[in-house]
Amino acid sequence: MAADARGWLELRQALWPEAREMHLAEMALMASEETCSRLAAQDAGGRSADRIAHDFNNLLTTVNGAQASPVGFLEGLYVVPHARRQGVARALVAEVARWTVSCGCTELASDAALANAASHAVHRALGFDETERVVFFRKLV
Repeated sequence: MAADARGWLELRQALWPEAREMHLAEMALMASEETCSRLAAQDAGGRSADRIAHDFNNLLTTVNGAQASPVGFLEGLYVVPHARRQGVARALVAEVARWTVSCGCTELASDAALANAASHAVHRALGFDETERVVFFRKLV
């Protein structure tokens, strides 16, 4: 695995630690899709751009709470602990917003687990408005 992909996998696992095989499959799919993009930021110390990144896509045709379709979708946002509170997330989301507009979309959507209050606060601080809350259900058949 290339260094860039290793760094990307490390970030995905830091954000979603339970699903390594799913990460590998999604990374391969995202690398092959023209509608998927990935951004990375380099910290002031010149550390690898792999260390701070997020994934985003606009593959979804509808998103709960969105008024337009399709919309840009921020799939994940993670900043390594030593680089937090330095404007990295704000800069990455601003770039995602620019990319979203360039794709012809007028809205940028994201989501967070109901219990993830820290993510809710970050989203609000970055200019997102909460649109709705949902509980997902399943039934084995």
